[in-house]
Amino acid sequence: SSTMNTYLFVYDLMQFCGHSWIFTNMIIRFMSFGKDSLADTFYSIGLVMRLCQLLSILEILHILVGIDKSRLFPRFLQITERIIVLFVVINSQEEVQGKYVVCILFFLWNLLDVVRYTYNMLARTGIYYLPLTWLNFSLCIPLYPLSVLAKAFAICVSLPYFESFGTYSIKLPFPFAFSIYFPYVLKMYLLVLFIGMCFIIQNLFSERKTHLGTGSIKKKRS
Repeated sequence: SSTMNTYLFVYDLMQFCGHSWIFTNMIIRFMSFGKDSLADTFYSIGLVMRLCQLLSILEILHILVGIDKSRLFPRFLQITERIIVLFVVINSQEEVQGKYVVCILFFLWNLLDVVRYTYNMLARTGIYYLPLTWLNFSLCIPLYPLSVLAKAFAICVSLPYFESFGTYSIKLPFPFAFSIYFPYVLKMYLLVLFIGMCFIIQNLFSERKTHLGTGSIKKKRS
């Protein structure tokens, strides 16, 4: 319906504004302060980044209620990966927030999202630019694996701090005699992260073939 389409357009516009602000802020800070700007990336843009990622949870709801025709499982994996790395790993360990990998990760996320939400906004209005369509469904294929590597590196960097501070590690009292050592959980999640990457890359190639096929492009341009 037109109401739902308007709602999705406003949602995409909000996400575009948020990610564009982050992306522009990162570039300006780097041009102004050079490498010194990398260490405090999280402190300068972390709040807006967290808001944008929390807002992205709505995309799962959009698919569940049927107003978005994207596949649920790949989108669910992508969103949960970011939520876990951002809120559980980076946000909980102040020592990790100043690492260069955080800046690299944020740059990759926002570059992908600026393109994606620009494409989505125009698509809601029936406008399809072939270069933007190509960029949207092609850029993610090399950049998504790079973002997964950055996530994995951020998790590895955080492990010594989780071990030292015992963050999220739980030891239940007697008679349960059961404990959860969170660094082990993160190490297991690394395996899940790379398995999920293989599935999502396959889905990205499938989406690219669907949207960049000759028939699809001609139909959209007409």
